[in-house]
Amino acid sequence: MAAEAKGKRRRKKGMENDNLTGYLFILPFLIGFFALTVFPVAMSLYLSFTNYDMLGTPRWIGLDNYERMLMDDTKFIKSIKVTLFYVFTAVPFRLVFALAIALLLARLVVLKGVYRTLLYLPSVIGGSVAVSVMWRQLFGNEGALNSILAKLGLPTVSWLGDPSYAIWTLILLYGWQFGSSMLIFLAGLKNIPASYYEAAEVDGAGPWRRFINITIPLLTPIILFNVVMQTIQGFMAFTPSYIIFEDGRPLNSTLLYVLYMFQRAFTFFDMGYASAMAWLLLLVIGLFTALIFKSSSYWVHYESEGER
Repeated sequence: MAAEAKGKRRRKKGMENDNLTGYLFILPFLIGFFALTVFPVAMSLYLSFTNYDMLGTPRWIGLDNYERMLMDDTKFIKSIKVTLFYVFTAVPFRLVFALAIALLLARLVVLKGVYRTLLYLPSVIGGSVAVSVMWRQLFGNEGALNSILAKLGLPTVSWLGDPSYAIWTLILLYGWQFGSSMLIFLAGLKNIPASYYEAAEVDGAGPWRRFINITIPLLTPIILFNVVMQTIQGFMAFTPSYIIFEDGRPLNSTLLYVLYMFQRAFTFFDMGYASAMAWLLLLVIGLFTALIFKSSSYWVHYESEGER
């Protein structure tokens, strides 16, 4: 009995040592998680109820930031309108374009890897500062696009100075970075059995009917994933609008929500107000994500109910 009890104590001590080793291995992650994620999130929630200019001490004001945001700030309302237009235009544009390119790549027989790599490059460099500067030069009054129009004898356009066109330059840039969505669509297309298309072709279904009745229904889980991810990314768009238009010019037509939040925090030093804007953005993104998932029961199709 004594030997058995001694063995149990030895095993228990060994398990405790293993647990301690495991905790030591994950300690760097835990430190980073709490110091760089949990604490900043909790701090921003607290600051959203204060008046804080980053120089003095935060002063508690309750819901005043949220009330001022929703009732008195016309620029805030403008940023919401611009962002909603941007999201509901740029996201479908990117996804439709990505799906079209994926359908073309799925038919390629030779050099598929080369084409995939080349088409994915815009997503690798993404909406970086360098790309935004390039885009600004491309659409500038003396840029390449206007130079081509002038040589063709067509009137030039103030792409960046006209409120009617400015937001569309950002939408085109967002659509240009279609690589990640394209690869996800391409993976989904590869998983559709060729026998489905062969059977439909034997039954006399043309390309369009095969696309509508086979490709789209079987791709709906992939479409759902891309819609959710791209919608979240669209709401958080910032770098291109900041680099190309700086402050939302012309006439606040490119004042995206995150750009205005950045201005409130680092131009006007109103960190409490910016923190309230950040939490409202979180709620809006969560609401739209929940609505997308709620609607998915009506248009997303799975191979079996058990996979839901």
